[in-house]
Amino acid sequence: MEKIFVEENGRYCIDCTNALWATDQMNMEYHKAGIHISDIDFVMENVTHIFLVEYKNAMISGASNPAAFNPMADKRILTATRKFYDSLHFLHLLGKDKPIQYIYVLEYPNGDTTTRKRLRNRLRTELPFVLQENIGNGKKLIDKVDVVSIKEWNENEVYGQYPIIMLENNSCSTS
Repeated sequence: MEKIFVEENGRYCIDCTNALWATDQMNMEYHKAGIHISDIDFVMENVTHIFLVEYKNAMISGASNPAAFNPMADKRILTATRKFYDSLHFLHLLGKDKPIQYIYVLEYPNGDTTTRKRLRNRLRTELPFVLQENIGNGKKLIDKVDVVSIKEWNENEVYGQYPIIMLENNSCSTS
């Protein structure tokens, strides 16, 4: 099974060859089933966790109006959180029950560590952290949420095992 996936703009790839299991087919499976729910871009599994990865890049050449991209807008927050919730069906049906980490890889004009942390904190309020504390009896729907740049992703000890690489000559080379 191929474990190197190209993101929707065709500019970057994510190399998941180190994952126990990985897919970028959630959207296709939802579409084939005729259901209209949201999906995450990439899913990967290691020995301890499932990683749901949402990728947005308003910094690529040809991006439409990157200056207008506001990841803190209520609509963007709603979309990002809905993608998490709607992806749980996919994982459940595949029997994937490891703790879930939701990582939003985000590149946009004026994005920095501080704004990404603010976004992470805002997402945290919309995701089921408090719900699982209140009624989960130790069971969790989510273990962690993170918002990182491509550079931060690649430099992270865990995430960096699945590098995000700019395509060169339509090839994703990790060498």
